[in-house]
Amino acid sequence: MEFDVLTAGIEPGGLRSKNDIKLLICYILSNIKCSLSKEDVVSILQENNFANYFEANSAFSELIENENICKDPENSSLYKVTEIGRLVSAQLDTALPISIREKALCATINLLAKLKRETENKVTVTENADGYYVNCNISGGNIDLLSISLYVPDCLQADLVKHNFQERPELIYECTLALLTKDNDLINNILKSLN
Repeated sequence: MEFDVLTAGIEPGGLRSKNDIKLLICYILSNIKCSLSKEDVVSILQENNFANYFEANSAFSELIENENICKDPENSSLYKVTEIGRLVSAQLDTALPISIREKALCATINLLAKLKRETENKVTVTENADGYYVNCNISGGNIDLLSISLYVPDCLQADLVKHNFQERPELIYECTLALLTKDNDLINNILKSLN
């Protein structure tokens, strides 16, 4: 097999053919049945060492030109697979190793879960003269289950608080509830799960 892509940053087992990269993009969009932004697709490919940044962007652009993927009519910043792209993916998906297909779908599902957590659990950072206020909200559908406002002295700490909150908001909620209700069993269970 001839390699026709830059392989910088690609681990052994990564994709070395532009057609394989395009096929993987169509495969991801066909199997998750929802739209993603170009940045999300490129980050999945890059962060999992399937393709480097430049090759992933180039493949994505070619898929748009060839009408294998298109903008989502409901949200123009997102893309979805077209029927042509779905057909190509269905016919050729076995050309990709199953390990790559499984890893790509797992990475995509994790990304979608992260996006959902970030949508449901809002964090806003507000700068003032003395530092930053980080406001964290856990949503329970129509109501806020928890709202916390913290002061931190610098931007790095604000970003760290935001990242950690959005990574595991359920843990923050459980810890707060356990401490405020003095539920020792719940506190012990949380501590055991952290170790």
